[in-house]
Amino acid sequence: MPPFLHSHQLRERFLALDQFLTEHQQLWKPRPFTTLRLDWEAEHPALSAHLRQCSLSDAEADLDPQGVPAPFPHLARQAQQLSALGELPDTGLPPAAHRLDVNVPGRKWQQIEAFSRRLNFRTQTHHWLDWCSGKGYLGRRLLQPGQQLTCLEYDAQLVSAGQALSDHHQLPATHVHQDVMAADSRRHLGSDKSVVALHACGDLHVHLLRVASEQGCRHLAVAPCCYNRIQGEQYQPLSTAAQRSALQLSLLDLGLPLSETVTAGARVRHQRDCSMARRLGFDLLQRRQRQRDEYLPTPSLPVAWLAKPFEQYCRDLAELRELELTINPDWDALEAEGWQRLAQVRNLERVRNLFRRPLEMWLVLDRALFLEEHGYAVRLGTFCDYPLTPRNLLLLAERDR
Repeated sequence: MPPFLHSHQLRERFLALDQFLTEHQQLWKPRPFTTLRLDWEAEHPALSAHLRQCSLSDAEADLDPQGVPAPFPHLARQAQQLSALGELPDTGLPPAAHRLDVNVPGRKWQQIEAFSRRLNFRTQTHHWLDWCSGKGYLGRRLLQPGQQLTCLEYDAQLVSAGQALSDHHQLPATHVHQDVMAADSRRHLGSDKSVVALHACGDLHVHLLRVASEQGCRHLAVAPCCYNRIQGEQYQPLSTAAQRSALQLSLLDLGLPLSETVTAGARVRHQRDCSMARRLGFDLLQRRQRQRDEYLPTPSLPVAWLAKPFEQYCRDLAELRELELTINPDWDALEAEGWQRLAQVRNLERVRNLFRRPLEMWLVLDRALFLEEHGYAVRLGTFCDYPLTPRNLLLLAERDR
């Protein structure tokens, strides 16, 4: 099992990931879903031909990279080495109080439990601050005798529900109705606070890192999520090392780490496949109708649309996009082409997917290096196994000076 990373290892790993991602960006930036032929296919014809003849079930199966033509096995090995990261040690938290987990979905409670057991700091915690707390389940789980809790949440209903739960359990917790992105959110932060954020999206956790480091918070424990939920079209690097990088990341690039579906059930996966196959069929139709080889973005559609006959689906979607259909294809053949293209897209995406975890590691290490630059000793590791949540990276930062 690889170890988790300490402060002195962060920069070296970041630079290695940066080189890997920059060097191979032509392999992971273009999206097979929107592009009929990818530029790299001309450079790697054997790999392209192999992936294009694979079935949809091949794409779903976890196939041995050694059975795929070059450069796939080499890239898979590099990606795995650069992404290798150990689990942070379990601190052995006392068992949860009776009924503290009531009404929390099982998977969510398991995530809270795993996260809570990894918060090992040299100095003692006196006051927890749960950032984007919802009803405050995480904060209540962390709270030990002699400690206080403040929960910040934007949704007023969740604030009052959370306060009622804390009062019911007779806990010293204050739930505050607060837009954490507003300038006055920093008044809740200070050197006495230990701040936690489990799966705060994009700008919500980036803003936390900025203001918590400015306010000199004692401890930070952040499991980032949804790197693409940001203002602006381009990623703004946080650390000096990332600012020096040649890598430019768009919102689409930032979505790559979030594209796996380990937690989806069979029914949801089937719906997703049907939806994508139909979109890809419609994509072929609109290219032929417009006589232009370019993708036409389509809005997200209600699941009920999948019950429509395929011809009706395409005609309604064309109307939605104000596209006049003058051609009348063989609809059954077009639908079959959509499914065939889905198999090709999914298999071509296997190349992109090799870079999913390396890119997430790059993004989280940017955050880690930023905290280190602001006087924190930082550790980065996982807090649970991947199937419980793919967003299983945890930054632990402790004021160093």
